Parts: sequence; C-alpha cells; structure tokens
Amino acid sequence: MSKLRVVNRLRAGSMLPPLFSAWRQAWRAGYSVRHLRGDLTAGLTVGIIAIPLAMALAIAVGVPPQHGLYTVLVAAPLIALCGGSRFNVSGPTAAFVVILLPITQQHGIGGLLLCSMLAGVILIALGWARAGRLIEFIPYPVTLGFTAGIGVVIAILQIKDLFGLSVPANSAHVLGQLELLWQALPSLQPGDSLVAVATLAVLLIWPRLVPRVPGHLVALLVGCLLGLWLDRLGLPVATLGERFSYSLGGESLPGIPPFLPAFAWPWQLANAQGQPIGLSFELVRQLLPSALAIAMLGAIESLLCAVVADGMADSKHDPNAELVGQGVGNLLAPLLGGITATAAIARTAASVRAGAFSPLAAMVHAGVVLLAMLVLAPWFSYLPMSALAALLLMVAWNMSEPAHVWHTLRIAPRNDVLVLLVCLLLTVLFDMVLAVGVGLLLAAGLFIKRMSELTDTAKLTGDAHVALADLPPQVAVYAIRGPLFFGAAEKALSVLRRFNPEVRVVIVEMSAVPLLDMTALAALENVLRDYRAQGIALILCGPSSRVRLKLRRAGVLRAQRQLAYVRDLPQARARALRWLGEAS
Repeated sequence: MSKLRVVNRLRAGSMLPPLFSAWRQAWRAGYSVRHLRGDLTAGLTVGIIAIPLAMALAIAVGVPPQHGLYTVLVAAPLIALCGGSRFNVSGPTAAFVVILLPITQQHGIGGLLLCSMLAGVILIALGWARAGRLIEFIPYPVTLGFTAGIGVVIAILQIKDLFGLSVPANSAHVLGQLELLWQALPSLQPGDSLVAVATLAVLLIWPRLVPRVPGHLVALLVGCLLGLWLDRLGLPVATLGERFSYSLGGESLPGIPPFLPAFAWPWQLANAQGQPIGLSFELVRQLLPSALAIAMLGAIESLLCAVVADGMADSKHDPNAELVGQGVGNLLAPLLGGITATAAIARTAASVRAGAFSPLAAMVHAGVVLLAMLVLAPWFSYLPMSALAALLLMVAWNMSEPAHVWHTLRIAPRNDVLVLLVCLLLTVLFDMVLAVGVGLLLAAGLFIKRMSELTDTAKLTGDAHVALADLPPQVAVYAIRGPLFFGAAEKALSVLRRFNPEVRVVIVEMSAVPLLDMTALAALENVLRDYRAQGIALILCGPSSRVRLKLRRAGVLRAQRQLAYVRDLPQARARALRWLGEAS
C-alpha cells in the first residue's frame, strides 16, 4: 500500500478512530445556548460531587488525597476532549482500588503512576485496533461478580478509618486484613466511630429528604462539625490534615497543597522505600500484568458507562474513540501526579440528569475541582478520616449492588450463578485479575458445553422423509444438527460408525450444520478413511455453500463411488441406488 493511500485511509477514519468523536456528535446534534447552560450546570453539579470522592479514592489506593484531585484536573478534560462519549465523566473510581493499592504498597507512588501510563498505552492500542466491541463478549456474571467482590474489598479496607483502629500495617489479602482488624479492636476510638455513624446516617437519610442537594456534601459537613465538637469535648478525631501534609519553602504544612501540580516523570518519584524508583525493563515487566488489568477494567467500566449514558440520553457513542480517549488521559495524567482514571457511572448519570449535552460538562467539572483546590484547600484539612471512610463505604455498597446480586442468584441459570460466585469469591480472597481470568475460562467452558449439547446426530428412518421410504438395508441415513466444532465434532461424527456390516452407502443430511472447524474436518477425514478401508461410500446431503467450501479446501473432494455432494434427500436416494446398482 502506497504512503498516499495510507494517509487517505487514516484521514477517512478506516484505520484509526476519528479524533474528537464526542465533540463531533454534539455538534451534529445541534449545539445551542440552552445546551451551553445545561453543560455549565451539569459541570458545576458533578464537580461538587467529585471533590470529596477524588480525595477519598486517592487515600484508598495509598497516596495523598491531592493526587485524586490532580486526576480530575488532567485526565477528565483530556478524556472528554479525545473520547467517544458525549456524556462520560472520568476520574478516579472505586473499581480500581483493589488493583492500585497493592501496586502502591509494592512499588510506591512512582510505580503506581508508571503503571497507569502503561495502561494508557494499552488502551490507546486497543482503540486503534478497534477492539471496542470485544468488551461485549465478557459475560455479565463475570462483570457482576468481580464488581460485587471489589465492593466487598473496599468496604473491608474502610473499617480501619471508620473506627480509628491502630493497625500497624495492611495485609496483602483480605483474610489477613480481617485478622489484623480483629486484633486492633481494643484500639477503637469513640470519636471516630461517632463521626462515621453520623456521616452514614446522613448519607442514607438525606437523599430521601432533599434529593436535589448532594447528600455526601451534607454528610461530610455534618461529620466535620461533629468531629470539631467531639475534639473540644476531649474525644480526638483523626483528620485529613493530621494524616497528610505537603512541603512549601522547606516547611511542612498540613492537608493538601493549594496550588497546581508540578510536572515529573514517574520514574523520578519514590518507590515503596522512599527512593527514586528509576526505569528498567525488569520494573516494566513486573508492572505489565497490573497494567493489563487496569486497561481491561478501565475499558469495561468506561464502555459500560457510555452504554448507560446512551440509554439515558438517547445517544450513541464511539467505543474505539472512547478507548483512545481513556488511554490519552491515563498516559498524560501521571506526568502531573494523576492516578488511574476511568469513566464513573454515578458521576456520568448525575451529569446527564443535570442537563449535560456535550463533553464540555466534563471539562467544566474539572474546572470546578481546580477552583476548589486553589481556594478551599486549607479547609479540607478538617475533614475527618472516618467521614471519608463512611463515604467510601457507601460507594462500596452501591457498587456491589447486593439486591441485584441476590436477584441474579435467584433467577439466573445455575451455570451463570456458578460463574458469578466464583468471580466474587476470587476477587475477595485473591485479586481481580485472577477472578476475571478464571471467570472467563469457566464461562467459556460452560458455553462450549451448552453448545455441544445442541449438536446431535440421529439415524433417519423411512418415516422421516418420503425419499427414504423403501431404501435397501445397504443404505444408512443420518442427520447432523448443530455446529460441528471441537466441543461437539467427535461425539457427533462417532455415530456415523455405528451401523450394520451390510451397509455399503451412508447418507449424511447436513443442511442444519451452520459451521465446522478444523477438529470437525479432522474427525470427518478419519471417518472417510475408515469408510474407504471398508468399501463404504459417503453422500453429503444439503451442506451450505460455506460448509462445502471448507470441506473442499480441506481436501474432502468428490470421488466416484466414494464421496458425493448432493442438494437434497431425493438426489441422495438416487445417487445411493445408482452406486449400489453399479457395484452389483
């Protein structure tokens, strides 16, 4: 292909997803001043929602809270600019906690940001390879199982801050973490526990009373005021300012920095031991499995979010452009301190309900977070850690969807229930990567088993068709129904060897065979070899043009008085009787 043709195809969008796909969709839909007002309102609403969530999720993955805000500042507008969904609002999400926390524990913030960049490269490659539709092939029980498992893990990780427990170190596994929490129960702090209970109560009750005002903001305000009051009464409450600090002019200050992030290559940042992590092939090799898991989960969550938004707004997203946009955001955000980002279903839904029409809403939401960080950063120091943990506990509950999981367990087929439970338990007890891998293999195996049960071979008698009446005993007729593939071919074709020794011609009716693979071709060749050795002829009746082409390409060709292709059973009857007459 010439360079000119390659350039033309690139311009036409036949090889790469179109740039600014979401903006093009909004412009074609007819942008107006009314839509601009809707985008501004939605951006303001979602920006207010995103501020505490971004900080809480950063803390949950083991990094200072400002990195969650940096993620919104950089990744959200980049993804909105380059992505394929008009409505997706991206940022840190709870789904990544179970993947990112172990990376931070093993490789520090430098390893975490480098891993996010690697995931961004993988997402861009997936988008360029037009793999957006492949996500549809992940079974729903797998997605529901690992999502519910992630919710359980996040909830367990919040117990420490909910009750102010003194846990010396986090365990790499949930069972070990539960054991450490049990041992730390004597260190329970009444002040933190009261703030957590009050925050959870407001989170549960407020949305029912005043649904238009974000409940988590009111809950955090109540938790903060209660924490200050309890502290004056002599019941200490751990705050964000006590846990985190930043340096300015050689002085250590509490809370988060009220200024923009600085550019830094991830490999110049600290590892788990506080030393520059550096860049090496060995480090990339260690991080690559986690980067693949991040990319896979990011693709799943972002495209599911886009589907939800399409259903709410009656629109249509470009899945490949969305993958590229997510990749660009995750590739560039770590250079300014941002952690892994993906589209957030809750924030996207809130944006659509608030009147969003274009990606401008997501960009405005990033501007709101920027303004809050520059103006309100000193006040964030007073946020109780137990209130943020309560907020994440509610996020985990909503994410795990216990009512939906229970409903699925009651109505789903047993195979799907098995896949769901395996994914859920493996996510909780081990990790999401293993859960998804085993879940996909189990779902694929069960699917192959179900498909193989659809394929059968039956012997036809004279009652099945008028053309089969009064056939001599030297002719046996079979019908194969269903796909002939590796899971079913051997069982289906083995029936063709079960007949009386006097049979000289076998007719196989194949009109109901939609496809066959190499395993089926090899099994059929073995049948033909046995027939030739026994002097038995084979007539294949009614194969589709697609099946016949595959047979001929495999060398299963016509041979006089050995193999023939015919259109229907009357032709098969005539051919069989003629061959018997010639043989006699």
